[in-house]
Amino acid sequence: MKIAVSGKGGVGKTLVAGVLAEFLVRRGFKVLAIDADPAPNLALTLGIPLDESNKIVPISENKDLIESKTKTGFEGVYRLSFTVDDVIEKFALKSPYGVNLLVMGTVRSAGQGCTCPANAVIRAIVRHLLVARDEAVVMDMEAGVEHMGRGTAKHVDTMLIVADPGVKALETAKRIYRLSNETGLKRIFLVGNKAANAKGEQTIKGFATGNRIPLLGSIPFDDMLLKADMLGETPLKYADDSKSLAAVHRLGEKLLEEATS
Repeated sequence: MKIAVSGKGGVGKTLVAGVLAEFLVRRGFKVLAIDADPAPNLALTLGIPLDESNKIVPISENKDLIESKTKTGFEGVYRLSFTVDDVIEKFALKSPYGVNLLVMGTVRSAGQGCTCPANAVIRAIVRHLLVARDEAVVMDMEAGVEHMGRGTAKHVDTMLIVADPGVKALETAKRIYRLSNETGLKRIFLVGNKAANAKGEQTIKGFATGNRIPLLGSIPFDDMLLKADMLGETPLKYADDSKSLAAVHRLGEKLLEEATS
């Protein structure tokens, strides 16, 4: 399974990505999680202590690595073809919950045609992860729709679009869905999150129906996650008691059913 998790900033996509990754480990998969957000927080969600996660240098900022892969010795000229499997083996960090994490960072570039060295390395790594590696991959995408223009999620087989009941989040979800369709993705689902009451849930369901976006399910608002956030703890610590995490596990079961149907 190759899953990308997208959505407007603040809707909870990192929570969904992290819990899904840990769920797949529970189900026997070898799982690699990719944090492609410019403000990476997936490490903490996966249980990697804050002092360790703060030391992680994203691939996009690792100048020595980028130069070693792309430098040719001629100014302004760099290699477009290089191996990246060694990058994954060297820089992926194993979390206490069994998920391997690679922090990619992001490259802010104007459109899909960017040929800057950092973007070339990231593209090569993502393509290798999604095409050549035989394992489950869960990508926490950059917030918003910019990543769709760079083709970051081109090789995934499932796109999850997380949205809360707010108008801005739902409008962003609509744009991501349209762009995902245009790239040829077949399995695109809306995931509702942070619905504090029946009205919020109905708003998300009505939006999905009105825009013909398949709704995979909804995750209820959970005070326990606020507690974990304030304490700087991984929400996975509360997996046995959290109604939100239980809902994400149900989404994971649905994805497994979809993948085998």
